[in-house]
Order: sequence, then C-alpha cells, then structure tokens
Amino acid sequence: MDEQDAIDVDDFVFAATGARVRRLTPAEGEHWFPAADVAKDLGYANTRQALLWHVAEDCQQSLEDLARSVYGADALSKIAGHGLKKSMKMVNLQGLIRLVNGCTKAECEPFKAWVAEVVVTIQRDGCYELEPAPVQPAPGGGVAYVVPQQVADAIVRLEERNIRADEEFAARAAARNELLAERNSLIAEGNRLAAQREQLMAERNQLLRESSGDRSAMARNQDAMARSQEMIFRSQEVIARSQEVIARSQDAMATALGRMAESLDRIAGRMGAGGGSRKPPVMTPQELLAMWQARNLVVTADVHAVAAYLAPALVRGKAQYRLEDIAGRTGLTVERVHDSVRMLLKRGCMKQSGCAADGAPVYVLP
Repeated sequence: MDEQDAIDVDDFVFAATGARVRRLTPAEGEHWFPAADVAKDLGYANTRQALLWHVAEDCQQSLEDLARSVYGADALSKIAGHGLKKSMKMVNLQGLIRLVNGCTKAECEPFKAWVAEVVVTIQRDGCYELEPAPVQPAPGGGVAYVVPQQVADAIVRLEERNIRADEEFAARAAARNELLAERNSLIAEGNRLAAQREQLMAERNQLLRESSGDRSAMARNQDAMARSQEMIFRSQEVIARSQEVIARSQDAMATALGRMAESLDRIAGRMGAGGGSRKPPVMTPQELLAMWQARNLVVTADVHAVAAYLAPALVRGKAQYRLEDIAGRTGLTVERVHDSVRMLLKRGCMKQSGCAADGAPVYVLP
C-alpha cells in the first residue's frame, strides 16, 4: 500500500469499477489510469465522448504530457515497459470516480452508494472518519485503516464473480480438451485402419498378378478382397465417428463462446451511450457459423473458435474486439487469433470497417 493511501488504491479502484485497471503512479504520488481501459470496463461505447461528458480537463491529460511534467526530458524512457502508448489519454483518480458516477454498470452501484453516504455524512456531521485498524504498522509507517464495510463487501462479491467465471471457463476448456483428445484418438484409429486397408489392397493386387490359372490364388484373392472391403467399411465408420466428435466439439465451443459474447453484447447494450430500438439480426450466430462451414470457410479448430466468438456480434451489426480480448476468451494465443482473423477476412467471412476509439478493430459482415 502506498504511504499516502488510507485504502489500498488497487482495491479501491476494483470496488469502484468492478475490474483490475492498469495504473501509473509517479514519484509524487498521484495515481493515473488509461482512460480507454476505465471506459471499456465501465461499459462506455466511446472513450472520447465519455471523457467529454464526465471528466474535467484538469483530471485528464495525454500520457506523453503527464510523463514530461513529471520526468522532464527523460520522460519516454521512464514510462517504457508499462505497455502504454504515449498518445493515450490518462485520467487521475478524480476523473475515474467521475466516470464511475456517470456509468450504469450494476457492479458499480455499491461503491456509488458508499460515495453518496460519505457526502451525506460530511454534510451532516462535518467529517467522515475511517476506523483505525487493530494492528498498526511500525512507527513512521503511517496509520492503517479498516476498509469500509461497503467497499469490502463489493470487493468480495466481485472476487466471487471472477472465481465463478474462471471455474466455468476452466470447465468448458476441460470439456473442449476432452472432445479434442477423443477426436485425435479417432483420427489416429482411422489412419491406422487406412494403412491396413492400403496393405490389403497391395496384397490383393499381388494375388491378382499371381492368380492366372491358379484356383487357390483366386480363393486367396477373394478372401483378401473381402477383408479389404471390411477394412474400408470399418475405416469409414471410424471417420464418421471422428467427424461427429469434431462437430460436437465445434458446437460446444460455439455455444460456450456464443453465450459469452452475447452476454458481453447485452452488457454493452445496457451500458453504452445512446438508446433506441435495434433491429433483430437477420440470422442467428449458429446459422452464420453453419453457412460458413457449408461453404468450407471455417477449416480449423482455431478459426472456428474465433468465428464462434465473433458471430453473435456480427449478426447484430458489428464486432468490436481487440485481439487480446479474443485471445483471453478463447484460450488461444494472440498470434493464433491474429492468423484466424486473417483467414476469416481473406475468405470473405467478414470485413474490417475501421477502428474504434480505443483502437479495437471493427468487423462487419460483407
């Protein structure tokens, strides 16, 4: 905990926004946060508009200006390694709280209720005091305080939500891996039977060459042909089972990712600026995936996983996700997500129509 903070700033921000937000705290002690991260976590559709409506000018500035005001000429080297772009907008803690107060995210309501209680208490009593912690740090280490019950309760609820989400995602990933293992086993069995079939075909051809005038060779040839036909039938049966498992695996991933993406779309619809009715999609995400598969456009498990995650948003108009967000939801690496998105664009499944204010690509159906 920073020395000047009565409440740990990371816990404070987590309770306020419902998310863990990146933070930059220069030596002088004021906390700054990427405005795009805060706006996205709070459900704002447009970061620039959210800053314009809710945050005063003195509570925001570009990262480059912030760094120069603190570090001077050595600014860029000081902020290197934080994964932040010098052109991005930053908000201080006051600006973050203003964005929280202006949002409609349900997880922020306990924090906003506590803020209102603090203001009313100051108006009524002239002050608001935190309860000192039973155990205090060593002399000179400042005073430790008990986290307000409302803030603590909010943190506990959010952590429990994250644990449930992680457990659900892990269970889906385990089921997906089990299906993939079964599919690979069936493919290996199919390959083994195909090799046996090739061997039997070779034996049959050899017998055909030796069978001229030899009745016993003819009998062996017929036997070999029967065995070959049986192997072909078994091989086709295994291949059919493998295709069934692949379809089950893809359907399971599509359903899981579709539910997750639809939940995010519903949240974005509730939290985003602007209302109005929306037209129902012309097709369901499952119908869109089925159409792509029928045209042989979705050819690998990676592409299918990315397509299943993007489909619910695409049928509603547009999909606006960073590669890192897709990777976090599908369990793929950013590189594999990038290759899959390129494949979908190359095959005409979708097209890019620009970028959002936070830099996320915007994809639409062609």
